Amino acid sequence: MSTLEEKAALFQKSHVKGKPLVLVNVWDAGSAKAMQSVGATAIATGSWSVAAAHGEQDGEALSFHLVLANLARITGSVDLPVTIDIEGGYGRLVSEVKQNILQVIDHGAVGVNIEDQLSAGSGLYTVEEQCPRLSAAREAAEQAGIPLFINARTDIFLQHAPEHHNQSLLEEALIRSNHYAEAGASGLFVPGLQDHQLIQELCERSPLPINVMVTSSEPSPKQLAALGVARVSYGPYPYLQAMEHLKELGRSILSGN
Repeated sequence: MSTLEEKAALFQKSHVKGKPLVLVNVWDAGSAKAMQSVGATAIATGSWSVAAAHGEQDGEALSFHLVLANLARITGSVDLPVTIDIEGGYGRLVSEVKQNILQVIDHGAVGVNIEDQLSAGSGLYTVEEQCPRLSAAREAAEQAGIPLFINARTDIFLQHAPEHHNQSLLEEALIRSNHYAEAGASGLFVPGLQDHQLIQELCERSPLPINVMVTSSEPSPKQLAALGVARVSYGPYPYLQAMEHLKELGRSILSGN
């Protein structure tokens, strides 16, 4: 079994522009083991799915204690690198983010998603507010001696309907990408972005490797690779699909068919 440092280094190297790491997001130890059994090279949780599996809503409604307990079960069940979605870091203060990252590493994660959307209410942290929080995450990783992959999520595109995605939003995302890179981020996650041209330009101009979430049949992972994406993830889609299959099975069984 690899050490945590080795898993972190492997996970870092797996983000290759044009040859993306594909992550089918999981929510518990069972789903993580299922992904490992079919050839996944890394495991990624999705906060929406983890919350739903615990009967909670997304948005840091699930206690951080349960988030960590769930993470520990996942990392204890698979031999792969594990990255965890901790939404906005479960704390507004820099000191809170740093402490939470230390705990995440202590529970076996080698990557984190930290978003710039405010956990309460609407809107985003300003660049000036978010960068110290990302720097605190990097400081925690350095203190722990782990090359943690910090996937800085920006919700710029999620704040607007896809038909309103334009060059102005792209420029705003690039400003954040540059500042987030300087603050210690390892990658930029842009959920909601589907426009091929905007994705390609973002991949070309961003100092950070780009993570796109698949939300429909297009762009496909193959198309995203051609556009220069380095990481493809599926968010809540696997959980939603699994629950639909469970309901179909339940209906069949309960109806006597």
